Amino acid sequence: MNTNSNLYTVIYTTVIVVVVAAVLAFVSQSLKSKQEANEKADTISQMLTAGGFGTKAEFQAMGNAKVLDTYGEQIAEAFTVNENGAKVADLSLANKEVLSPKQLKIQNYKVKAGSGYEIPVFIFKNGITVVPVYGAGLWGPVWGYIAFESDGKTIHGAYFDHESETAGLGARIKDDPAFQAEFVGEQADFGAKNVFDIVKGGAPKGADGKSLIDNKIDAITGATMTSNGLDAAIDCWLGAYSDYFAGNKTEEEQL
Repeated sequence: MNTNSNLYTVIYTTVIVVVVAAVLAFVSQSLKSKQEANEKADTISQMLTAGGFGTKAEFQAMGNAKVLDTYGEQIAEAFTVNENGAKVADLSLANKEVLSPKQLKIQNYKVKAGSGYEIPVFIFKNGITVVPVYGAGLWGPVWGYIAFESDGKTIHGAYFDHESETAGLGARIKDDPAFQAEFVGEQADFGAKNVFDIVKGGAPKGADGKSLIDNKIDAITGATMTSNGLDAAIDCWLGAYSDYFAGNKTEEEQL
């Protein structure tokens, strides 16, 4: 065949494209299980960090297997609930079943619509309950986990992540432990229109440095859009859990 002909060029290009596509598809498929394992371990490490079982750096150093083992040792129940706060289905403890950020994104559409959602609840053996939040930041999705004490309103801890927020500004929702520490000891007001607020300059602090208003903390300076996005995500998702937490008040709180 004439290597200078148009036909040769077309055939050669087609073969190269097919071969490259086949190689990429093979590599993608080969790595899929590893990617899913990494994503699951990362999700669980975020939950455990929010729950106070260690720091994110410590869990990263452990490796996937140890993170899953820690979760298996500490988790008591995992299930999904609907908009009425009713349990829908169990999440497999044996398989360490959790919802990935992509799955949270799917539920987020339903959460924002106010119905048809099935969102997860993770209850640990020490009485800590962890729930996720999901929303939009400045440049992409933001999500995270908030852990509650056994009273179902006092925040035990929080951990947040993002896809592409600005380094040194919006990215501080993930990178700044001081910001996440602001949530500790605050309380969600599940009976209010705004369950929890991140407000710029609107959360006066006491001598101990904690907010004087139980369900408000300060926004990140210079990251208004990211703070607003995370605020909306927290408010929306905690609002979606309102009936669940209301139905799980202690007998003393119900009187």
